[in-house]
Amino acid sequence: MTGTRGRPRSEEARRAILHAALELCERDGYQDLTIKAIADAAGVGRQTVYRWWPDKASILMEALVDLAREHETALVPVGSADVLGDIERLLKTTYELSRKVTGQALVGLMADAQRDSALSKRLQDTVIGPRRAALRAVLQHGVDTGELAATVPLDLVVDFAFGAMWYRLLSRHAPVDAALACAVTAGIAAMFAQR
Repeated sequence: MTGTRGRPRSEEARRAILHAALELCERDGYQDLTIKAIADAAGVGRQTVYRWWPDKASILMEALVDLAREHETALVPVGSADVLGDIERLLKTTYELSRKVTGQALVGLMADAQRDSALSKRLQDTVIGPRRAALRAVLQHGVDTGELAATVPLDLVVDFAFGAMWYRLLSRHAPVDAALACAVTAGIAAMFAQR
């Protein structure tokens, strides 16, 4: 959460603002998202939004972190006996959220992060890094338990899984959906197959 200025936040207003920001961003795109539109959709004044966040990027970052918390059980699977199933569930949830709710926010934030190193670090630390770490932990659990053979660098596999998502989000040539999650999971299984 961004440091607050002035009165304490109303949790109801905070949630309304975060929800409105994601919804409007997904509908209208990141570039067209404005603080005024967010405030209007959330039923609060612009001054309320600016008191709690300095810009739309900060609002969206907090919204993405909150959304990840809501879906924590699927996004951070605990080591089960079915590692490939855990990978598929993590990817399905991640991909589905990006298709329905977070895709435009992620693409817009990533574009801005190319010119803003502080935003890039925040994005890595709060949104991208935790997803990568969760998938890497599941892969490591699979290697440790022998379900996956230690044949390929884990960070490369993580890049493959999320690279497919990012490529499709950016190029829009194909959907980021459950079918992609299944195909990527099958690709990961093939990468770790005993040779």
